[in-house]
Amino acid sequence: MAGGRECGPRMQRPWSVYRASTLELSNEMIGLALAGNNQDPDEPVLEFSVACTDLLTPSLDRKPNSFVAVSCTTPPQPFWTKHAQTEIIEGTSNPIFLSSIAFFQESNINQQTQVKLAVYDVKDRSQGTMYMLGSALFPVKELLQEKSHKLELELRSAENQRVGSVAVAAWQMEERTDQRLSISRHPDGINRRTMLPVDESLAESMGVWIKYASLCKDTLLRSVFGGTMSRMYRFPTTDGNHLRVLEQMSESVLSLNVPRQFIKLLLEEDASRVCELEELGELSPCWENLRRQIVSQYQTIILTYQETLSDLNDYRGPSFKASTLKAERKLEFMPTNLHVQRMRVHDELGFEHTYDVVTVGAPAAHCQGFKNSGLRKLIQKFEEAKKHSALSSSQSIVYIPQDVVRAKEIIAHINTLKTQVSYYAERLSRAAKDRSACGLERTLAILADKTRQLVTVCDCKLLASAIQALNAARPEYIASKASPSADSEQVVLRNDQDTLLAKWSGSNSRSSLQVDWHEEEWEKVWVNVDKSLECIIERVDKLLQKDQVPSDSSPGSTQTDLQGGAPRKGEWSEALYPLLTTLTECVAMMSDTAKRSMVFLLMQDSAPTIAMDLSLQYRRDVVFCQTLTALICGFIIKLRNRLRDDGFLRQLHTIGLLAQFESLLSTYGEELAMLEDMSVGIMDLRNVTFKVTQATGNSAPDMLPIITGNRDGFNVRIPLPGTMFDVLPREIQSGMLLRVQPVHFNVGINEQQTLAEKFGDTSLQEIINLESLSRLNSYYEQFKEVLPEDCLPRSRSQTCLPELLRFLGQNVHARKNKNVDVLWQAAEICRRLNGVRFTSCKSAKDRTAMSVTLEQCLILQHEHGMAPQVFTQALDCMRSEGCRRENTVKNVGSRKYAFNSLQLKAFPKHYRPPDGTYGKVET
Repeated sequence: MAGGRECGPRMQRPWSVYRASTLELSNEMIGLALAGNNQDPDEPVLEFSVACTDLLTPSLDRKPNSFVAVSCTTPPQPFWTKHAQTEIIEGTSNPIFLSSIAFFQESNINQQTQVKLAVYDVKDRSQGTMYMLGSALFPVKELLQEKSHKLELELRSAENQRVGSVAVAAWQMEERTDQRLSISRHPDGINRRTMLPVDESLAESMGVWIKYASLCKDTLLRSVFGGTMSRMYRFPTTDGNHLRVLEQMSESVLSLNVPRQFIKLLLEEDASRVCELEELGELSPCWENLRRQIVSQYQTIILTYQETLSDLNDYRGPSFKASTLKAERKLEFMPTNLHVQRMRVHDELGFEHTYDVVTVGAPAAHCQGFKNSGLRKLIQKFEEAKKHSALSSSQSIVYIPQDVVRAKEIIAHINTLKTQVSYYAERLSRAAKDRSACGLERTLAILADKTRQLVTVCDCKLLASAIQALNAARPEYIASKASPSADSEQVVLRNDQDTLLAKWSGSNSRSSLQVDWHEEEWEKVWVNVDKSLECIIERVDKLLQKDQVPSDSSPGSTQTDLQGGAPRKGEWSEALYPLLTTLTECVAMMSDTAKRSMVFLLMQDSAPTIAMDLSLQYRRDVVFCQTLTALICGFIIKLRNRLRDDGFLRQLHTIGLLAQFESLLSTYGEELAMLEDMSVGIMDLRNVTFKVTQATGNSAPDMLPIITGNRDGFNVRIPLPGTMFDVLPREIQSGMLLRVQPVHFNVGINEQQTLAEKFGDTSLQEIINLESLSRLNSYYEQFKEVLPEDCLPRSRSQTCLPELLRFLGQNVHARKNKNVDVLWQAAEICRRLNGVRFTSCKSAKDRTAMSVTLEQCLILQHEHGMAPQVFTQALDCMRSEGCRRENTVKNVGSRKYAFNSLQLKAFPKHYRPPDGTYGKVET
């Protein structure tokens, strides 16, 4: 891989290498220099910058627009391989390129490698017409043996005419060699490269304490990310020094792994729902027909999930979904073009700074289309349809939304507590069999607590009325023939072969349902559970008291008892077994009755709109899965980078992780519906928690996240290698659930946004930004209440966080077209609050490329002192030769951003790519 740049006034440029040696390098030292850096695996084995002087063109009335293409060949390879190229610098015969040319370990170069520099003059950037001015050759060995590690080479044209010269200067070779000469050497060499022995366990342990975690080599990150592309730059600073900048872009195996896990959970949840409906027992014909309709709808959606899971399991493509496949049905749960964009900055003082942004196509249901709008409006339509059905339908009893939520909570609590009661009843029986007094007391306390929690859950009016309603739906039920009275609260139900009528009268009629199954009978059920528990507690007390008597007697009496008939430990089991059996049976009866009644309640509530409900839920699942995948990637890389940051870890387990999503979608046409989808998907992340665990092994699959839960809440377990897990604070090690606070800011920047601002509606963007501003302020208020300021990273900015939030608030409230200050300020606040950054447009390819490169240059200027006079050149350099240009190739097979010149006139100035880098391509 290659890339990199550097710039500055010609006379000030430090062409000599840092601490240049006056001695020639031996072949052995050259081999060491090209062997790579075990402490920093992302550092290139060779990096050099180029500058040209006195370039001549056939036409004397114009100066060249030049760039340098670099090719190499290593004997016995008989052909040249293109390795990299610099950016284009216009209108000068003496260009100094910001691009440094980097050879990484996988380049496999050695001292015999030949490098060719070909200088081109670009006549028309938009058309790509160019010709070669001249070229020069040099062997790597010559560059390394040169005392100052710089070469001045003549450029010769195809006619062997001198057309100028090119200067080549290597960077930091002595630093690297000095580091390696102090390490013991292995006697063997490969391709004349000295190989250094490394203790892998030591390297892994030391890796925890290295501030920078390599995307390619780190034990955790390499199991999640792959296909890393690297580019390098050298940028001058205001104080005359240079910044070394490494830009990287990686895809993630989670693009496929997370959707597979997620769909499995959805299948389990929906299959469980069908089982619950089947377990309701026999219903009267009208209710039975209703149940069959609902089950049929669920079975249809389950079949769809099964087909999608099968397609994902059969998928053998790359570990990212290209933008051209965003509407592919088989891959609709996969996020579009998900990558991690990294910038690593090494300043003159030797400090390292890493900035990561997760880039992903706007999470949206492209396969389902946007003609009927996105999730926000679809949810509103669904709620309106539900209200309408409540007023007009006679097919079901209508419950208020709070009752529906409460019913789902009751089912979840019953499932959990019933399992726990059974488990601890078994544990109590085992303790009795082992005659363990301590175990008996401890287990009984837990069993009693869990049983009482279950009784408390089941002791509610909603449950009692739902049980009565379910009883009224049984075939043997005979409806009361009493007429509704205006003075009384009652319900009249009539069940027959053709109709079901359920009409309520009065203000609170559910609690006074006139049926044969009375509330007192339900009360008897859970009272029996309570009494069964009390019997067990009394019996255990008596057994323990009796057990203490012989312990106070003489040793002889104890020996006599032990020599008696049956073993005494069996007496405890025999005494408790019937009581535990009774408790278990009572708990099962109570739990099953309560759960069935809640399932019936939910069946009544969902029946009128079940088809619409499941269709909406499917779309929401698709969008959420894409969003969740991006979030998990962001969480993992943030956690790994801040593993040594006690302030961040304290913030993480105290108030949770800030996840800031930036989108550049217009509020016009299909993108308006995409924005609706995305905003709902992001807000659904509030139902996600993380838990960090210790990995069971050291292989890549052992490091992959594990997702559990259901639509009411998902938990993501993040396994860490033991050496990393050990440095975490006790709270996180103990399994504390880590929360997420998502915020989302959108500013449309394209020509469609111009139409929306002039003729359409931008209210959705305003609502989203206002909502997120409120949540962001709330997050910072929480931070101030419980955490000190020194938990936050340091910044060179003179603007404090409260001021930044105030400026952001002003911009959010201002009615200003394409106000990208909102995005810049929100991004800076996120970084300074230890948040994780996400950037999206429709495909995360073109507008996203403009955004992340701009963000990188703003960071370099504001936080690292990059000279302001090279800001535009650095921005164009990253956009023309950086990783995002390669992202377009990965997605559409073309090194062109999908813009045209007319579109770009509508873009804010800083979001326009350089000429020659855009054109008409498939998106």
